[in-house]
Amino acid sequence: MQVTDFDVLIVGGGLAGLSLACALRDTRLRVALVEQRPPLPVPGWDARVYAISPANADFLRAMGIWKHLPTERMAPISAMKIFGDSNAELDFSAYETGIPELGWILESSLMACELWESIKRQGNLTLLCPAVPKVLEMSSGAAQLTLGDGRSLSARLLVGADGRDSWVREMMGLRTINTLYGEMGLVANFECQHPHHGIARQWFRHDGVLAWLPMAGHRLSIVWSTPDENALAMLALPAEELCSRVAAAGNDELGAFQLLTPAAAFPLRLMQVPQIVAPRLALLGDAAHGIHPLSGHGINLGYQDAKALAGLLVATPDWQDIGSERLLARYQRQRREETLLMQTVTHALHQLFRKTFPGLRPLRNFGMNLTNTLPVLKNLLVRYAIGAF
Repeated sequence: MQVTDFDVLIVGGGLAGLSLACALRDTRLRVALVEQRPPLPVPGWDARVYAISPANADFLRAMGIWKHLPTERMAPISAMKIFGDSNAELDFSAYETGIPELGWILESSLMACELWESIKRQGNLTLLCPAVPKVLEMSSGAAQLTLGDGRSLSARLLVGADGRDSWVREMMGLRTINTLYGEMGLVANFECQHPHHGIARQWFRHDGVLAWLPMAGHRLSIVWSTPDENALAMLALPAEELCSRVAAAGNDELGAFQLLTPAAAFPLRLMQVPQIVAPRLALLGDAAHGIHPLSGHGINLGYQDAKALAGLLVATPDWQDIGSERLLARYQRQRREETLLMQTVTHALHQLFRKTFPGLRPLRNFGMNLTNTLPVLKNLLVRYAIGAF
């Protein structure tokens, strides 16, 4: 069997894993990435989109990725409007915050394909694809990974970036705490009759949380977090009826809708991983955490994981062991605060608008309206959310 030694071995070629590999491009480290299949361009418009914060746009820009993304398929977010379930509203504006935009709406496949093309040209990286991990063994000096075809790989540090159902995390026996929401995230893209002017909209409704995310042109993408039975019922609707229902749920603010991509849905859960590092191991991205999509921060957390871990590895002297648990604990501490904050806030908001206790509805809507009258608080909230501190 062929044995190959590396400094960093990344399992998983999603956005988080790819961005870590790319962030280590100009380093002395020997990097390998294991992935079962390469990302493929999506015909038409990708129904899976992300709201990328300015901080993560800067991260992609620093790696040379941002300049290669097609500007005609990117949409800046100029403002956000959030609606409660009883005449409450909260507005955020890039102009009022003193920044060019609150974020960008980007298709997942565009970022994945550009990151993939970048690492394929990376001199210090070995790309193992298609490849499937089969056996993982840890010793005091190295992580040993055996692939399905018999190849054996050794690394001082193994990074699990293989998604929410992480094989690496399971093999290492790292505990997860899962909270099932009994909901699915329904996603689809639409052409809308009226211009959205770069405004992202979100409604807290009796049947879940609906987000309209502005895309290039007169297009938008939705994420409707709704109970399983409602999501399945909407998946079964004819295209014209689904368009009417989504438009009406947003009070027809953008006129009539036309479906661009078939609707899809995925189950939602809160996933907490108390320990994301161990000797010779670090988790990042969806392997390390899962949050409700109402905040739009899923991939933003993953990119910041990659940035933090890459920064730590780059700053580590040659004589120091990059796989030591003491060193990796610094990465865990650095990422714990933001991850915990986002998980706590999104879960609390979800529960707040899901509960139907007497008197709770007017109280939560009063709080939203009150926050909207406090410019300093609004500015602090939006600047933290976009990573502008």
